[in-house]
Amino acid sequence: MDALHTAGIHFAEVLQAGPPCLEKFWISVTSLADPKCVFTICFPLAYFLDRKVGVSVLWIGLVSEWLNVVLKWFLFGERPFWWVHESGLTRKELVTLRQFAVSCETGPGDPSGHCMITGAALWPLVTALTALASRHSRSLVVKLSPFGAYTLLLLAVGLSRIFVLAHFPHQVVGGILAGAALGWGLQGHTPATRTMGFFVAAALALLLGSLALHSLVIAAGIDIDW
Repeated sequence: MDALHTAGIHFAEVLQAGPPCLEKFWISVTSLADPKCVFTICFPLAYFLDRKVGVSVLWIGLVSEWLNVVLKWFLFGERPFWWVHESGLTRKELVTLRQFAVSCETGPGDPSGHCMITGAALWPLVTALTALASRHSRSLVVKLSPFGAYTLLLLAVGLSRIFVLAHFPHQVVGGILAGAALGWGLQGHTPATRTMGFFVAAALALLLGSLALHSLVIAAGIDIDW
């Protein structure tokens, strides 16, 4: 893993050595793609477009948020900002990295929550826009434009997370793949017709499940707050 982490650090160095004008861009992307934006921006917009799509975005966002936390408990994952010092890499070679206000994230880093949750929650919105484009145009470019924008967005989010030293490249790739797979898998199981009682029960089940898993991991002697 040290070799993989070192390669990730060098990749971050290359990104940070880019044109200064890109710095604000990467920081803006990582801020706008914060998972909470799924609930405050993406969900209302999707709901305005179509009720079922909106509920799907909200539902998948909730499940992916929960699953990301659970995966981090089991996969752990170093954070570049901390690892570069703790590993002793800075004593072995010259490392030229900059710190930003959003660099010092704590907690496990694998997989990237920004990439996973954004990728999962936006899947139903992208497929709905693709279907809409297909009904109004025969152009393949127009039909594929929503997925093209989706791919470019996730790529930008992933690079921004590497740029600010919040994640290593392999954590970003894992988050993107997990998010797209989760969005694809859950889209057909959106509980759009369920009553409020179902959502209350689901929220309670997720909460109790989190507490149970947390207690189980602690009982096993694993310090998830390392």
